[in-house]
Amino acid sequence: MTTPAVRDLRFLDPGVIARLGTMELKARTVVEGFLSGLHRSPYKGFSVEFAEYRQYLPGDDLNTLDWKVYARTDRHYVKKFEEETNLECHLLLDQSASMAYRGAAPMSKLEYGSVLAASLAFLMNRQRDATGLITFDEQIRFRLPAAARPGHVHAILLALERIQAGLRSDVARPLHQLAEALLKRSLVVVISDLLDDPDPVIKGLRHLKFRGTDVVVFQLLDPNELTFPFKGAAKFTDIETSEEVLADPARSRTEYLRELARLTLRYDRELRGAGIDYVQIDTSQPLDFALLTYLSARSRRK
Repeated sequence: MTTPAVRDLRFLDPGVIARLGTMELKARTVVEGFLSGLHRSPYKGFSVEFAEYRQYLPGDDLNTLDWKVYARTDRHYVKKFEEETNLECHLLLDQSASMAYRGAAPMSKLEYGSVLAASLAFLMNRQRDATGLITFDEQIRFRLPAAARPGHVHAILLALERIQAGLRSDVARPLHQLAEALLKRSLVVVISDLLDDPDPVIKGLRHLKFRGTDVVVFQLLDPNELTFPFKGAAKFTDIETSEEVLADPARSRTEYLRELARLTLRYDRELRGAGIDYVQIDTSQPLDFALLTYLSARSRRK
């Protein structure tokens, strides 16, 4: 019998998530399913315990032993104290007009990004991490400072549930503003389609990294944006500028895919070269890889 991978579990499928009710239900379903599957997955080096628990050491208070974890793993773990686990994390979600696009995926990029941000906030809350949220288009539209107090995660989830697509994007602007505002080393997670001039975007991300911040970037793209499957002459409209272009997809596909590959390679080369995690995500795919990337970044941050 083959051990199921995290990616095979239905509660990470965007099609299933899209049919759920509130953002809190979506985030809870994703995170609890992800953590449950993580114990059975073939991924090595990851477990929820590294963030919430530490292995028992002689002399530890026996009252801190977690017997449920022992029953699952046959190993003794004690719950970590808040000062052992606390991390300040800032979620930056692009709500510009281009994020409203939905082609072949069950959710738009904005819906997928909102669920991803909500799931990360819910996961961070379980780990007693201080979490903040910034949403933006050409300027910051909403900001909730990082906190770990009771009820804070619900405020984040409510904001994400109400989010709507805005105007044109200016990804670099909030990056520079946050870099100047951070007073201590933090973890910043940027969720965007990055369909912007890459020069200022890369400079903004490097600014954050230069200030001692660990940065994870998720570039969300719809399957249609990744494969350009269109057929027959068609009119293409820029969602943010309303500019229209008549094109024959059969003739344009090769050049389009070449430009996308060039942009992806540049982000990958320059961001990784600066020590920034960069992940391109197909919004028709499960959320497991994004959550694993976050856990990896968090484990290095400790």
